[in-house]
Amino acid sequence: MGYLSDEEREKLAPAEDLPHRFPIPTQIVSSDEYFPEPQTPQQKQVEARLADLGDRLAQKQGLSRRRFFQTAAGMAAAFVAMNQVYGRLFDASEAEAATPEMANERALKLSGQDVFDAHTHFLRDDTRLMDFVAMRQAVGRAGWNQALGKKEQTLADLKFDNYFKEIFLDSDTKVALLTNAPSDVPQDWFLTNDMVFQTRDRVNREAGARRLLAHYTITPGQQGWLEGIDRAISELRPDGWKGYTIGDNTHKATSLYPWRLDDEKLMYPAYEKFVKGGVKNVCIHKGLYPPSTELHVPYLRLYADVSDVGKAAKDWPQLNFVIYHSGYRHVGGDPAIAMEEWEATGRSAWVSDLAEIPAKYGVSNVYGDLGQLFAYTSIAQPRLAAALLGILVKGLGADHIIWGTDAVWTGSPQWQIEGFRRLEIPDDMQQTFGFAPLGPADGAVKRAILAENGLRIFGYDRHAELSKPDRFAAVKDAYLREGANPSNLRYGYVRRG
Repeated sequence: MGYLSDEEREKLAPAEDLPHRFPIPTQIVSSDEYFPEPQTPQQKQVEARLADLGDRLAQKQGLSRRRFFQTAAGMAAAFVAMNQVYGRLFDASEAEAATPEMANERALKLSGQDVFDAHTHFLRDDTRLMDFVAMRQAVGRAGWNQALGKKEQTLADLKFDNYFKEIFLDSDTKVALLTNAPSDVPQDWFLTNDMVFQTRDRVNREAGARRLLAHYTITPGQQGWLEGIDRAISELRPDGWKGYTIGDNTHKATSLYPWRLDDEKLMYPAYEKFVKGGVKNVCIHKGLYPPSTELHVPYLRLYADVSDVGKAAKDWPQLNFVIYHSGYRHVGGDPAIAMEEWEATGRSAWVSDLAEIPAKYGVSNVYGDLGQLFAYTSIAQPRLAAALLGILVKGLGADHIIWGTDAVWTGSPQWQIEGFRRLEIPDDMQQTFGFAPLGPADGAVKRAILAENGLRIFGYDRHAELSKPDRFAAVKDAYLREGANPSNLRYGYVRRG
């Protein structure tokens, strides 16, 4: 999977084996879609401050440090440490971290908040995308982690059972959308389309309610792809469509079928089918293509940006174009470079381009998803995370931003939910750039982004679907009563040393 060389792989360590189980990541974790940057000096400061806070507060509360970091107070402590290093960006206080009753009261109040995660993944049981395993074995052989060299490595943490636990039990997510990644090699899809819909039906049947939605993944240019859309509409009843304009994201260097949204000959017949079939949400992977990736695979650059979104959206107002990652370019690149770009220009590639589409093209059917964009920037450059949200809200509107986490690559999405609930755009950015405040955790803007926008465009009636108790709600209640046990693990790879 991906384009990493053997030399690059030897520089990586499994994120699961980091020595700390903090509630939030303290360095970049890669899912092998990109080569992760080293831990920054600021992230090292956060890590040190958080370890100190954890030791001190855990002792006062009669807990081990690991157990403390599994609590609501431990989550608050993580954002206290972030504020100490980056300035006050997150609504968190040491009083909350030091007072379990205060932290638990806040967590309980917000736990009932609707959260619709429109961007989640897991891997199929028979996956042959073994780079995750190969990397773990390589670092074991290198001798830096002897335990890895003594046993066979597996991908269990990236499969369904753990997906269910981390999405539905260890986070406040109420409804999720299972999405997918295709490949020119049939065996290398994350999941087959049939597997996606079998999972959706199984989850909803066991829940007794609609808790999981699902995409049908399109493969423009591949043989039979239009016929596949017909079958999806008639047999699978998808909740939306998913596409990668770069084609094969798993094997970028050999991708055979890149395409553009505004290709009238290739794509417009598919859009006509979408409209007639009544499935109007077209979710498209864009961005995650920093200059370092372009050096490896330069010819896909034209397909990775958002330059094809405006015309397609204008020509097809009946459809909603949901741009995954909001086109953010710099995931996998040096966070400092992305921050420098913002500070020098007041823009961020290609998020600013996306945010300008409604005004430039006179459209209201373009949406931005926060998957990876928020996870990456909130732990690497939280001021940049605030700026990106300001750009998107100002350009697209607060009612056109969709919550997504790209979990389970980054572990349970709860830390992202908490980060977003607590984040505010600093006053100086609001004044200089005309950004509106994000407001409180349960305020109108954050409610809209966390759930209301996604539920609206996917036609999900939360009052009809979520008003009555279902079996998942009962399972979660029991899980919490018995003492929740979030792993605080991330799944993927970090830079060594």
